[in-house]
Amino acid sequence: ARYCSPHADEMLDPAKANYWLPVDQYIGGIEHACMHLLYFRFFHKLLRDAGLVNSDEPAKQLLTQGMVLADAYYYTNEKGARVWVSPLEVTVVEKDDKGRIIKAIDNQGHELVYTGMSKMSKSKNNGIDPQVMVEKYGADTVRLFMMFASPPELTLEWQESGVEGAHRFIKRFWKLASDHVAAGKTEALDTSKLNANQKALRRELHKTIAKVSDDIARRQMFNTAVASVMELMNHLLKASQETAQDRALLAEALSAVTRLLYPIVPHMTFTLWNELGNEGDIEDSRWPEVDESALVEDSKLIVVQVNGKVRAKITVAADASKEDVEALGMSDEHVQKHTEGLTVRKVIYVPG
Repeated sequence: ARYCSPHADEMLDPAKANYWLPVDQYIGGIEHACMHLLYFRFFHKLLRDAGLVNSDEPAKQLLTQGMVLADAYYYTNEKGARVWVSPLEVTVVEKDDKGRIIKAIDNQGHELVYTGMSKMSKSKNNGIDPQVMVEKYGADTVRLFMMFASPPELTLEWQESGVEGAHRFIKRFWKLASDHVAAGKTEALDTSKLNANQKALRRELHKTIAKVSDDIARRQMFNTAVASVMELMNHLLKASQETAQDRALLAEALSAVTRLLYPIVPHMTFTLWNELGNEGDIEDSRWPEVDESALVEDSKLIVVQVNGKVRAKITVAADASKEDVEALGMSDEHVQKHTEGLTVRKVIYVPG
């Protein structure tokens, strides 16, 4: 409560304390449950009982972040003591057909015992210096991997192969954006002229904007936000770039993805923002807005069952009538095959 009014002459300013408290979220490991968190709540309730603050709790929500795990190895020295070896010093690793480590040797030639993944600690010498990873892959890659690898409340298994995967994604995005810029300026996007494939791609883009916005702002699930952007990137990499509207649509998508990734991959996206033709600095730009009209489906997939078994899947117009859907279903060759010689006694259509 004191932090809400650091310049007050009294212990605290109740008006400011009640304005700012409770804080939205308390982030702390499980080890805080019996120490800091206990005192944190105790003193707040004491202030409440004294009439200095109105809220019952100092924080609205508690996030207990998971531990970071890493491989742990040791060898036994001549005195019979275990000597724990850093994973960075392991030079030879052999795995079985299921990917389990069965043999490991360090850079001094010691054959090691692999004890599995455990919490990074000094005692097991399995901590990974982030600076080493930053120097090897860049800060953006390390940030992206840590956000993508696990939800914040679960354990994160530190695997360099995962860091390499994040690095490949960043390079693919950089290349796609760089190639687009190198191809020259694009004309304005005219959504009224988009063909079916272009509409489908733009629908995926705005679905992604909606999901990432919700994942970050409400759910605080950064790993699924990153996964959604990665899935969209797969669509962008396969998209046609033959027409002017193809390139205009890609320009919209690249700018949106750049803005979505900025909180997680700030350095690359800061540079790309202006390269893509956007004005001002990216941190001053607005968050992408969802175009609700882009989310409207032109068609829908209907599953056709005969006697409870799936026999066909048909695509119909989004506004197709019950009669149109039934006619298309009955005309499907697979449906006809399984109804030949039979009398159709009942047809059930479930809209939506």
